[in-house]
Amino acid sequence: MSVPTTHPFAFDPTYGMQLDQLLAIEPPEVAPGFDDFWIERYRHAVTVDPQPKLRRSRINRPDWHVLDVSYTSTGAFQIGGWLLLPRDGTVRRGLVVGHGYGGRDLPDFDLPVKETAILFPCFRGLSLSACPPIPADPGGHVLHGIESPDSYIIGGCVDDLWIAVSALVALYPWLAGHIGYSGISFGGGIGALAIPFDSRIDRGHLVVPTFGHRPLWLTLPTVGSAQSVQAYQKKQGSVLETLRLFDAASAAARIKVPMLTATALFDPAVAPPCQFAVANALPKFNEIFILDAGHFDYVGGSEQNALLREKVERFFKVP
Repeated sequence: MSVPTTHPFAFDPTYGMQLDQLLAIEPPEVAPGFDDFWIERYRHAVTVDPQPKLRRSRINRPDWHVLDVSYTSTGAFQIGGWLLLPRDGTVRRGLVVGHGYGGRDLPDFDLPVKETAILFPCFRGLSLSACPPIPADPGGHVLHGIESPDSYIIGGCVDDLWIAVSALVALYPWLAGHIGYSGISFGGGIGALAIPFDSRIDRGHLVVPTFGHRPLWLTLPTVGSAQSVQAYQKKQGSVLETLRLFDAASAAARIKVPMLTATALFDPAVAPPCQFAVANALPKFNEIFILDAGHFDYVGGSEQNALLREKVERFFKVP
């Protein structure tokens, strides 16, 4: 193991916890009305006609046809992104790929998947989906609309994921039932919230997912988006009742499809106890891949990520 011992942070990004302690973390008590809130939100989202529009991108890659894509999400919000189609072989699987809170400038051309249409949406307010007055910076974005569950930006981002699935099915109807999701950090948390309520998603891969165990998320020191919410709470009063409806660990406990989750022992941006709360909530037949660190360069990181890549390739392999 190569868990970092030297770092520039004023707190311990392991939070003093060893692997056995992290694996013992359970999700918090679920918020009243949690299922009804998300089921109703999903029912509304799938009534939206995404009207996907494609055009050839200026990006040229030897293995992929690259297309610029846009589609309509809830509230008539226009979502931008990219669609990759393999130059060789047929399209037999779909994959929606979420991004971290840094947004996305380009698609990931190195995903270890074949015969797959890969949709890279930019969640509302970020990157190609930037739209004032929604703040484009993580600290501002995570607070947008937090006063009410119905207006909170995180719910809109979950809608964007669901409607990304609708867009793929609209473009390639034969992919229905064969669409996966992969997301890191912010995108991992959004995925955990979305997957249990959308039966069209047949498997998911989450890397260092955020938004897990909100009571802990609000108290543990961090350099991530939680820091902004913690500061807001000190000034404005508790936001926990809103956040409990957006708890990725509560949602993960409801996931029934195969999942591959990668969680870190050291992470200054997404506290490991919150990551493990998500992974531990999943049914026990799913795999948790342990990283020594997340959101931080470390010795052995390349080797660990290579092993994870092999697992991802098998996980999303077309049968």
